[in-house]
Amino acid sequence: MEKLIITVAICGAEARKLDNPALPVTPEEIAQEAYKSYLAGASVVHLHVRDQHGNPSQDVGNFRYAMELIRQKCDMIIQISTGGAIGASPEERVAPLELMPEMASLTCGTVNFGEGVFWNPPNLITGFARRMKELGVRPEIEVFEAGMIQNALNLVKKGLLDSPLHFDFVMGVPGGITGYLRDLIYLSETVPPGSTWTVAGIGRFELPLAVAAIILGGHVRVGFEDNIYYRKDVLAESNAQLVERVKRIALELGREIATPAEARRILHISRD
Repeated sequence: MEKLIITVAICGAEARKLDNPALPVTPEEIAQEAYKSYLAGASVVHLHVRDQHGNPSQDVGNFRYAMELIRQKCDMIIQISTGGAIGASPEERVAPLELMPEMASLTCGTVNFGEGVFWNPPNLITGFARRMKELGVRPEIEVFEAGMIQNALNLVKKGLLDSPLHFDFVMGVPGGITGYLRDLIYLSETVPPGSTWTVAGIGRFELPLAVAAIILGGHVRVGFEDNIYYRKDVLAESNAQLVERVKRIALELGREIATPAEARRILHISRD
């Protein structure tokens, strides 16, 4: 198996300080959490930012500052979110691509998301994919439902995505695919041969899906965006604590952890 890539999703757009006081919201806090997670074994940071009030934001200036602070501390792959928060406009969501990060998320379909709808019609997906290709940004295909895999393959046929693809299976969101082992096996066997994939289990699905991904040869995402608990009714102390647990389990199972340089090779990311 390839070495394990651990992605850390630092804060997302949904969790609040009220939910877990350790949630980072300022650029400085986000960068420090990224660095601590890097030291714990993460090689990719999935980046959302917040405004001065702690609310989700797609402000390019906030992204730029957070990215600069992270790069001052370590060599992690920075993967910005083009999902933003529910209700963000397409223009807001796509704007941070102009910073030309190494990676960005690309959700390939619309899905119910709790009480809201994460809206991704075909023209939006196509536009985001085209802009990523123009800027040389490596997409991570976010899959909330199995049909989104086929949507991504349609973009390959149109020349907007290049194989091999990298997928992130986001599992356990209310309204999307559930987070049971059968679901992960189905998704992992549905992506094209040669693809790489990561799994992001939401809430209680985070740990069992992480262990399954380690065994199946996939990669793992953890962090406060997906789960603010370490175990039932016990809040996690930091993102790094969640990363450290995955690293420990992987090493016990005989799977080594990828450095950022090794992750770039596995994910087919070239640096100019």
